[in-house]
Amino acid sequence: MPRCSWAKSELMIAYHDQEWGLPSYDDRHLFEMLILEGAQAGFSWETILNRREGYKRAFDNFDAEKVARYTAKKKEKLLQDPGIIRNRLKVEAAVTNAQAVLKVQDEFGSLSNFLWDQVGGKPKINKVKGFGDVPAKTPASDALSKELIKRGFKFVGSTICYAYMQAVGMVNDHLMSCPRYKEVQK
Repeated sequence: MPRCSWAKSELMIAYHDQEWGLPSYDDRHLFEMLILEGAQAGFSWETILNRREGYKRAFDNFDAEKVARYTAKKKEKLLQDPGIIRNRLKVEAAVTNAQAVLKVQDEFGSLSNFLWDQVGGKPKINKVKGFGDVPAKTPASDALSKELIKRGFKFVGSTICYAYMQAVGMVNDHLMSCPRYKEVQK
């Protein structure tokens, strides 16, 4: 059976086959994907995946406690790093989001608990026949975006939130004909 049609390059195929849509409950991974999805705005996902290791290095392996303490000097250094998207607003958002993650962890016990509570604790399983059927945003991503913004997160508009929800498995938007459609549900 064919995989989802957007997975064309080796990098995208590996991401599709090993990660995309697989439910994640790991706070570090959830924070990583939040940074990467925010960085993706205006770029292709492949561009971000090509820089993923750069992000991992630059943002202390996505340790929210460390990122939350970044100083103005550290942020300026990040803006010189060719391994990431050097956009001031996105770098600032990553630090702001790390601080917001810490507050969410204090309140809910984990980022995972908070996020999965937003969708009733389990992934939404869609029946996608073609990628023309996949919306850019949904009422669930609208609600998540509003909740994140209320808690001080940045670069979390509804479209970014929906891509995030797909990436971390809160939504299964694999094509029904894709082998991963059933695999990620196990």
